[in-house]
Formats: sequence, C-alpha cells, structure tokens
Amino acid sequence: MDVTLHLAQDPAADALLGRSALAALTGMLLDQQIPMEWAFKGPRTIADRLGTDDLDAHEIAAMDPEAFAALLSEKPAVHRYPGSMAKRIQQLCQYLVEHYDGDAEAVWRGVDGGAALLRRLEDLPGFGKQKAQIFLALLGKRLGVAPEGWREAAGAYGEPESFRSVADITGPDSLAKVRAHKQETKAAAKAAKAAKR
Repeated sequence: MDVTLHLAQDPAADALLGRSALAALTGMLLDQQIPMEWAFKGPRTIADRLGTDDLDAHEIAAMDPEAFAALLSEKPAVHRYPGSMAKRIQQLCQYLVEHYDGDAEAVWRGVDGGAALLRRLEDLPGFGKQKAQIFLALLGKRLGVAPEGWREAAGAYGEPESFRSVADITGPDSLAKVRAHKQETKAAAKAAKAAKR
C-alpha cells in the first residue's frame, strides 16, 4: 500500500494513511462526530506521540488502557471523546492481532469478492455497515483494492464521482463537494423529521 491520499489535508498525516493499512482503518474508526480532516489526522498524531513512524497493532493492543487513553487525551486531543475512542482503537488492534496476526492489510489481501470483503470489514470492532461500505469504497476508489463486485457491496458509496464520503476526496475541491453533500443530507433528514411532527 503506497498511494497519495488527501483525507487529512495535511501532507505527513496523508502520507501515513496512504502507506499504512492500520492508519487508514484507525482514521476511518475515528471519523465520527468530528470533522473528517481531524479524524484522519489522528493516526499521525498517535504515531508521533508513540514516537514511531507507523502504528503497530501488537503495540497498541498490549498498551495499558489508561496510558493509551491519556495519550489520546493530550492537548490537542485526538478526538472529541478520546477515552472511548482509545478503547475502540485498542479493541480494533486486539481483533487484528487475534484474527490477522496484527497485519491490517490482511483484512483485504486476497479476499474473494466485494461481498466477502464487506463482511470482513463489518466484523471489525467499531465498523457498522455504513462505515464498512465507506471504507470498502475508499479501498476501491483510492487504494487500488478492487475485488470483483466491490462497487455493488459498497452501495451508493461505490458509485463513481458520487461525492458522498471520504472515498471521493482527492483534494480541497472534492472535499468541499463531499462536505456540501453531507450538509444537504443532514438538512433533508432534519426536514423529514420536522414534517413527521
């Protein structure tokens, strides 16, 4: 894995995401209730605080939970909810150690089809169906992992030029389009909720 991503809009953070499967999974895990650039900058911040060039599933899985939570809580915090996200990251790393010997890329290496890959992603702690579909679309659109049927398995997120998620971000312009789509979706949901009252 060695591609150029533009999710954090920060060269060092994006470089790590493009070369490290665990960093990409961790960024995706962090991508909730905070701006996506902040979420995808998180893996680089964690690596810096650990004094390493990359994230290591074995190391993170074995860390003292309180020490890891404190690391994520340092100012500026890695997430709005650093304690709960530290727990989720450790659960993800523990799962990867148990099922893939700590090799995050093994989640998709040699997988037989998009539906099988979606199931593997949904099995990861912290990855529901939507998050798994978005990450599958990111793999297919940006990371060159495109098993047969991946677009169908990714649902609407797999559509070309859809500007629905992080999978569609290639720079500042596409980031603005994805952000606009998310705001439209939120506004429509809010309007539909108000109409039901």
